[in-house]
Amino acid sequence: MSSTIFILTLAAVLGSGIVAGIFYAFSSFIMGALGKLPPHEGIAAMQSINIVVINPVFFLAFFGTALLSLILGGYAVMNWGAAGAGLLFFGAIFYLAGCILVTVIFNVPLNNRLAKVEPASPQGAEVWQHYLVAWTRWNTVRTVAPSISLVLFVLAMV
Repeated sequence: MSSTIFILTLAAVLGSGIVAGIFYAFSSFIMGALGKLPPHEGIAAMQSINIVVINPVFFLAFFGTALLSLILGGYAVMNWGAAGAGLLFFGAIFYLAGCILVTVIFNVPLNNRLAKVEPASPQGAEVWQHYLVAWTRWNTVRTVAPSISLVLFVLAMV
């Protein structure tokens, strides 16, 4: 593995770990805590989180790791016979499919639906109950995927 690919892989390890940790926190305790609040308070808190998360620091970790995954996956395809190429390829696939694709297809539409409800309305409470279950389920996929990516990227480095 060249020093450039090693450094990019190390950065992907770090990014995957940060993203996995963020998603882990939500699946393991944040959503549970929000679910214990009265629905209008949980909705308002999550609506705020969904606005605040759109920031350069989170985007750097989330989309920066996606970019690294694209680069490493492309490198792996172009150098399939190289040591660790398969590990890089599948690490990239897990991150891109399990984080980016799941976010776009499942979590963002749920966030958009939640953003449109009035927290204190009966419709809001109904949307919230569905949101808690569905969003957390897909977020758990987003937790596992970068964790697997992290392991595969590390294994590619050794």
